[in-house]
Amino acid sequence: MKRWPIELLFWMAALGALAMTNLESPHYSLCPIANMGWDWCPGCGIGRAIAALMQGQIRQSFEFHVLGIPALILIIHRIWDLGKQFLNRKKNLINYRRINHV
Repeated sequence: MKRWPIELLFWMAALGALAMTNLESPHYSLCPIANMGWDWCPGCGIGRAIAALMQGQIRQSFEFHVLGIPALILIIHRIWDLGKQFLNRKKNLINYRRINHV
């Protein structure tokens, strides 16, 4: 059996971590722009926006970043596609082994 795709595991783990994020606690940012001391960055807050969405706080999500909903939709779509690809490869491998008695 083939291993799980790393990208699929990464996105699933990332969404799992965001779902458990405490939105009330201060956070450390990995953003290089924020770490240089600039006040505005086009991407800052998108992780917290996704976390708020996953916790049902839509208004707070918009306050963190307006692209939180589209980002979450894209990530879920990517997880769906990667999962389908993985399952199709696994199904094809099983069928191949059954037909060829490998």
